[in-house]
Amino acid sequence: MSATLGTLLSELQPDWKIVVYERLSDVGLESSNAWNNAGTGHAALCELNYMPEGPDGQLDPAKAISINEQFQQSRQFWASLVEKGVLDEPKTFINSAPHMTFVRGEKDVAYLRKRYEVLKKEPLFEGIEYSEDSRVINKWAPLLMQKRRKGEPFAATRVPAGTDVDFGALTHQLFDGLKERGVQVVTNREVRRLKKLSDGTWTVKWRDTIGRTPGYTNARFVFVGAGGWALKLLQRSGIPEISGYGVFPIGGQWLKTTNPALVSQHKAKVYSQASVGAPPMSVPHLDTRVVDGEASLLFGPFATFSPKFLKNGKVTDIVAQVRPGNIAPMLKVAWDNPSLIRYLVGELLKNHAKKVDSLREFMPSAKDEDWELLQAGQRAQVMKKDPKKGGVLQFGTEVVTSQDGTIAGLLGASPGASTAVSIMLGLLKSCFPDRIADWEPTLKELIPSYGETLNPRPEAAEETLTETAEALALTA
Repeated sequence: MSATLGTLLSELQPDWKIVVYERLSDVGLESSNAWNNAGTGHAALCELNYMPEGPDGQLDPAKAISINEQFQQSRQFWASLVEKGVLDEPKTFINSAPHMTFVRGEKDVAYLRKRYEVLKKEPLFEGIEYSEDSRVINKWAPLLMQKRRKGEPFAATRVPAGTDVDFGALTHQLFDGLKERGVQVVTNREVRRLKKLSDGTWTVKWRDTIGRTPGYTNARFVFVGAGGWALKLLQRSGIPEISGYGVFPIGGQWLKTTNPALVSQHKAKVYSQASVGAPPMSVPHLDTRVVDGEASLLFGPFATFSPKFLKNGKVTDIVAQVRPGNIAPMLKVAWDNPSLIRYLVGELLKNHAKKVDSLREFMPSAKDEDWELLQAGQRAQVMKKDPKKGGVLQFGTEVVTSQDGTIAGLLGASPGASTAVSIMLGLLKSCFPDRIADWEPTLKELIPSYGETLNPRPEAAEETLTETAEALALTA
């Protein structure tokens, strides 16, 4: 998020001075790191939680379309930066990976068939395929079908135009581009306090993690893109807009294999339905991953628990967030989500063998010895006040902005990085309303569909998908 915002601002206002502070030894080591996230270019092609079945049994594609529209803005932005030479060869950060959904059981098969019938009419989902035929699904993803029981109802959808994204590599390249433009990127520097001055500017107080040298910087605008720590820093800023917010940390693990015999048979990201009580970020999926040019397979995620807001956080994080304004909403969330607690307990009790058993629901031929456990990243799910329920657990991302627009921070998780461009465009409108009109011509150059939607315009949708696929060296 920070790399995206910095890059946008450097394109829009090259005369502005931008400084980036990172408390770790390098950028992109937390949620953006390739092994800390699924690497899915989230476009709602395979993620069922973006299109739930309504109480009346109807399916509304609005959110799925919205997520896809946002991802198309990211694709356009990345394509523009490749053409400008800001980003390296596309294969260093993005690769084609068909997006599939695979379900079992009559109920889920009926749902997936209905979902397909709705989405196939939408221009941004053109090319989506559906099958209940084991021979067809075997061609798409052989590992799903080997040793599958006969007579079991199953179905799958497939969109060839899906992507696998190395967000760690992308983050590094964006910051390298910023440094070439004169942006100061300082690592091993932890921001400790944010204090607003009488003139409307901010004093950013920091301390070097090596040598413990303190210091401060004055800024007219501050963006807090510190992952789970964003809540802590926004609370320390004293802005009233953060009152009532809390976060619930959820960690994760993957099963990973680099066995060439398996990797060569699976060229897709395959999602399914979430377990009862599981948060959307825990939807099981078997994925192709390409990191540093090397292909592997991941399955998961399996939920873990740590009181830390980041992998490199503090064990006191979950307690230190408590304030008079957020304790009631957080307690209400705990009371209203017993299924989530049961799910987490069940996940924590799973050993390696049990986790491979879960994989066998996807891949019946899976062998314990082929898969190793890999620790994923920490996610901080948003809890906040709700006028009707008292407190709600929110999935997704949320930008918290001060009333005067001088400070903003981002909370939450998936689809996160995939929609970073859209989220930061929204931030620009909120925080720089007096400049956004002057910036629009440049934004239109970087993101041709800026200010418009593609799905209602089939020809524009097709043109955008084709042009960005060519610029990003994608096969579809």
